[in-house]
Amino acid sequence: MAGVVDLWRNEDGIATAMDILRQRFGARVETGQALREQHAHTTTWLRNQPPDAVICPTSTEEVQAIMAICSQYRVPVIPFGTGSSLEGHVNAPAGGISLDFRDMNAILQVNAEDMDVVVQPGVTRKALNAHLRATGLFFSVDPGADASLGGMAATGASGTNAVRYGTMKDNVLALKAVLPSGELVQTAARARKSSAGYDLTRLMVGSEGTLGIITELTLRLRGIPEAVSAATCSFPDVAAACNAVIATIQYGIPVARIELLDALQVRAVNAYSKLSLPEAPLLLLEFHGSDAGVAEDAARFGDIAAETGGSGFTFTKREEDRNRLWQARHDAYWAGLQLRPGAKGLSTDVCVPVSRLADCVSAAQDRLASMGMLAPIVGHVGDGNFHCLLLVDTDNPAEVAQAEGFIGWLNELAISMDGTCTGEHGIGQGKAPYLERELGSGAMAMMRAIKRGIDPHNILNPGKMGLT
Repeated sequence: MAGVVDLWRNEDGIATAMDILRQRFGARVETGQALREQHAHTTTWLRNQPPDAVICPTSTEEVQAIMAICSQYRVPVIPFGTGSSLEGHVNAPAGGISLDFRDMNAILQVNAEDMDVVVQPGVTRKALNAHLRATGLFFSVDPGADASLGGMAATGASGTNAVRYGTMKDNVLALKAVLPSGELVQTAARARKSSAGYDLTRLMVGSEGTLGIITELTLRLRGIPEAVSAATCSFPDVAAACNAVIATIQYGIPVARIELLDALQVRAVNAYSKLSLPEAPLLLLEFHGSDAGVAEDAARFGDIAAETGGSGFTFTKREEDRNRLWQARHDAYWAGLQLRPGAKGLSTDVCVPVSRLADCVSAAQDRLASMGMLAPIVGHVGDGNFHCLLLVDTDNPAEVAQAEGFIGWLNELAISMDGTCTGEHGIGQGKAPYLERELGSGAMAMMRAIKRGIDPHNILNPGKMGLT
């Protein structure tokens, strides 16, 4: 499978480091086969490459100690949050130690007046927002899965709210990370802006564990809006839905979320979540603001939808109705799998300028139809990002090859449209073959130079991002 390779294993170094780690951490150095496989890639189609051991650190100091030992004996270290990534980020192609941050899950400091919070990397987004509810604040990045905040930072996650509130790159103010040597670095202060030196925070966000192990995050918070309304509208085809999105963005309607589900995905969602939406391309939106503001924004979108061929426009402020719609959207992956029981989902994403979105989605649908492939499409279309879930019998080499061919074609198409091979999945192993095509050899050489300068022995999450 593309991007998934086995790297050279340092057998002697791993054995020696494991002995020393056992002396320091005892039974917390866990080596059970099932546990190790759970800490390699399991979410989608990439081959499972387990680590040699799993350790759950409880403090930054323990991470530093583990990193120093592994650095001395040239042993790979792979950070692990909740395992919800989709491109093989947590695989261990050269073996080594998986650091599971489930026990570093403390919310260290809520600065309500400054609208920021300091957390450990194992805190999940749902746990953080539950903790913040009484403050009137919330953390806005919502990738769907209840991912850990450390993992979300490492992969540069975004999701349904990104069109209004931005991605992790816009919402991580500062972080602390352990380098391969065991040294701890802090990338910034809590100030909202700075001209002091390189932007190390953004260098670390999206680096996928290849430059440092994140042990603390300072995150931007937002005020919980006074009123929220959700809206749905069906369209005759994907192009009409995308034209409505483009007009909505151009008119400056401050939409908080705007999601596209193609007809196949709507059919899957109806069956899985017991809804009765029209089985046609659908836009699902959310508006945040005052009572009057969200009503006005929804009405303005309704006018745009009517002008672009939309029908059945409805909106609601009822929390239970909104929650049901968005839970169905978040369950789209699992709903899609039910379209072909027994198949596995090969999930891929691309992102293009919004003006090219209709062209890209329509071309993908045509290609899938010509190949006879079943693949629902869903996307965060307010920023030009969409996902295809290819339903494949992974025991059938011909189907796997066909799916890989489509993924390669789609990545190349997005790049040719001035887009990117991934809007939010990240590179990991699965997207590695396309990164140089997108960025060029000069940018890749610069990335490799940074990697070598920080991690000369390539022990931080090796085999990822095409940096090996």
